Amino acid sequence: MNAMQQWSEEVGFPVTICDKNGIIVAMNQKSKELFKKDGGGKLIGKSLLDCHPEPSRTKLLIMLENHQPNTYISNSGGKDRLVHETPWYEQGEYMGFVEIIIAIP
Repeated sequence: MNAMQQWSEEVGFPVTICDKNGIIVAMNQKSKELFKKDGGGKLIGKSLLDCHPEPSRTKLLIMLENHQPNTYISNSGGKDRLVHETPWYEQGEYMGFVEIIIAIP
């Protein structure tokens, strides 16, 4: 397990990573559990665009094209969560997005 995989497994919140085309390339265990009803770990290799209806799909396309971060509060199942999506880079090259989701007590 590389350092990135280890880090993401040991945090207490879901981490989902996609490439610059919106393909899910990694999910930590918390993310797999959160998205279990949608396929959990089987989502790796799938497009985020297929997982989001409009208008979220268009917003995602704009984010991927412009490397534009996005932060919002989501309410699902009566639980508020802070969702932060931010571009990630390797040696200065844009690689895609990381999404973290933090429960709001």
